[in-house]
Amino acid sequence: MALGLTLLSNWARPLACACPVKDHSPHRTSAAVTGTSAAVIGTSAAVSGTSAAVSGTSTFYGGNLNGGMCSFSTYTLPSGIYGTAFSGSAWATAANCGACIEVTGPSGDPITAMIVDQCPECDAGHLDLFEDAFKKLSPSSSDPLSTSYTFVDCGIKTPLVLHNKSGTSQYWFAMQVVNANEPVSVLEVSTDGGSTWKSTTRTEYNFFQNESGFGTTTVAVRVTSASGKTVVVKNVGVVSDSQITAGSNF
Repeated sequence: MALGLTLLSNWARPLACACPVKDHSPHRTSAAVTGTSAAVIGTSAAVSGTSAAVSGTSTFYGGNLNGGMCSFSTYTLPSGIYGTAFSGSAWATAANCGACIEVTGPSGDPITAMIVDQCPECDAGHLDLFEDAFKKLSPSSSDPLSTSYTFVDCGIKTPLVLHNKSGTSQYWFAMQVVNANEPVSVLEVSTDGGSTWKSTTRTEYNFFQNESGFGTTTVAVRVTSASGKTVVVKNVGVVSDSQITAGSNF
């Protein structure tokens, strides 16, 4: 299945996304979901200790971290964390991009995988794992593989990172969060040193945008996780394709 995104055409801002076409169809399967529907995260509400297990089927593909639907073009997965594409039917405007899940196969030995891409044709319980993740779960099996997963903290020890999209300026704002321990639910911007905060809108390809920009080249950014934790980063430059490392993580 070819996946495309509508490109923004307004002259005052750059193209929103030039996302590559991702083909998961060789591993397409109709997964039977036996977990409760509330556990399929639509709002990133569940993190470690609160997520019920979702049972279904896992397949694998070649992996697409830097070109995947979460747009993690500058990111490298931490050691011990694998990659996976997540269900298109549970995508929820990229709400789970960067979230980690503990995936368990028939052997009972789990792995941790980060959601970095979308599998448009996958049902809610169907994960399309990177090949190394699939082989770690079951070295001798061919797909599909019966699995279950729960949402967990990523266990990342380094700070989260803010990434300005190419074309970001005082007139058009687009930023994403990478390397977060928990799913990010809200990104707000302050132009007055934190006295007041202005909202952004999340896109399907995992950037938080303000179409008109914030009219300044330096802002403060407040990031809120799915569990309500916050990280504030001050003196953030609104500069095209730049990265800013925060002082902490969730």
